[in-house]
Amino acid sequence: MQSLEFCGDRATWLAMIAFAALLERLVFTPSRNAKIALLRRYFATQPDPDRGIGLAAIAGDLSFSAAKPGLIRELAASRTDPVLFEWSYDYVGDLAETVALIWPARPAASAPPTLAEVVETLETAPKAALPGLVAEWLDCADASTRLALLKLITGGLRVGASTRLAKIALAEIGGVDADDVEEVWHGLEPPYLPLFAWLEGRGPKPDPAGAPVFRPPMLAHPLEPADFAALQPLDWRAEWKWDGIRVQLVATATGRRLYSRGADDISGTFPEIVGAMDFQAVLDGELLVIRDGEVAPFGDLQQRLNRKTVGAKMLSAFPVGVRLYDLLFDGTEDLRGLPFDHRRERLQAWFARTAPRRMDLSPLIQFSSLEELMVLRDGARAASIEGLMLKRGDSAYLPGRVKGQWWKWKRDPLTVDAVLMYAQRGHGKRSSFYSDYTFGLWRGDELVPVGKAYFGFTDQELAFLDRWIRNNTTARFGPVREVEKSMVLEVAFDAAQLSNRHKSGVAMRFPRLARIRTDKPAAEADRLETLMALVEGRAPDG
Repeated sequence: MQSLEFCGDRATWLAMIAFAALLERLVFTPSRNAKIALLRRYFATQPDPDRGIGLAAIAGDLSFSAAKPGLIRELAASRTDPVLFEWSYDYVGDLAETVALIWPARPAASAPPTLAEVVETLETAPKAALPGLVAEWLDCADASTRLALLKLITGGLRVGASTRLAKIALAEIGGVDADDVEEVWHGLEPPYLPLFAWLEGRGPKPDPAGAPVFRPPMLAHPLEPADFAALQPLDWRAEWKWDGIRVQLVATATGRRLYSRGADDISGTFPEIVGAMDFQAVLDGELLVIRDGEVAPFGDLQQRLNRKTVGAKMLSAFPVGVRLYDLLFDGTEDLRGLPFDHRRERLQAWFARTAPRRMDLSPLIQFSSLEELMVLRDGARAASIEGLMLKRGDSAYLPGRVKGQWWKWKRDPLTVDAVLMYAQRGHGKRSSFYSDYTFGLWRGDELVPVGKAYFGFTDQELAFLDRWIRNNTTARFGPVREVEKSMVLEVAFDAAQLSNRHKSGVAMRFPRLARIRTDKPAAEADRLETLMALVEGRAPDG
């Protein structure tokens, strides 16, 4: 597509041009270190407050109540043929990219905004005025800059750069540790002027001053056979690895927050947990749906995740609690430098003293040998447990994955041989490939869908399946293709549970493609009874 001339003074677009160039380069840069270098260069060379707006966009901290993807769709439909737009969107797979490419601009003489002015306008302009303003901006830009504008408006950049990578890039600018940036992050707001001042030596380190900020969690490495052989049982403590989501509870004199492991503030989604945090401490634990003391399957917790509002019915149907693992701060006292055994003693004393509502302690497992633990791990599948955690008794609470301190020892996955039924193109880099697969098992003479998978395969396997799907399509339903029922896929998954939402009556936990079974006829794929037997915790017949 031929680039358009910019309206007004091109110099006023420089901030947006730099942001557009950053997004474009991030998309086409596979290397993690190279992405960090691009981010570092952007943050180091762009002025305030525009670089802070760019940082907020990458971190997902921008949200506009009136400017939503629906507005962009309506604008595109008004400027193009609606059918052509839908076909283009189906092919490209990304709304912002589709509109950026297909937009028929009408250059005008109006002055373009800066990056910061775009954000201010989206936050303050009347809703009725937004379509005209956005259309005017798009008219004044070329395709690359239109894409940056649209990504800014719709969010979800999908350029392969996480918030963590941005924080590492920022840390490199200031010559500090990325975890130092992490610990002040939640006390700041866009455009992060105090953060940049600190990193560039123009101001002090931002002081959270008792704010309920997130602390980087300690993570575990998967336990491999070579690691297993070197473990001495007396050095280690064992806990169940519960099948929920890891959370951090932060309660200070100035506020309360519930964070996910990835530092997302999920306080609004689980108000009953925040309401129970009438103490001053920082705790590490697992968020679970718990009924009458029994942990429910992960699917129940999934009903609560990613919801902006939670009604009384949802609160009652899916009651949550936190199973506590660790105590990081007792009041204002930082315990992270203490050995695990000491922190555990402090956690038990704190729990007995505080008796927090909706919380309990994750029990330590007594064992005399690692072989004994292996038997326990393999027998715990029916109890909403993923496996075991092994922690050195003398391990401090260190951010990130410090090898040799904590291990996660997950049970082996379950597998079934299923038949590929439907396929859909992916998003982003996979928008040209059929990479999302629906598969089924036999119930009598009928194939019943039992799950979807979109990862677990290599690039070569993806290319093979994409060609096969295109050559064996039997029907189309919008973006979905139905295919000939002859391709068998071995699907791995962590657990299975009953589900009224699925036609088959069962749902899989983390299904992924294990291998392509070109050697197996579809008629010999597994039956639904095989999967149902795994739900009930007994081996399938035959």
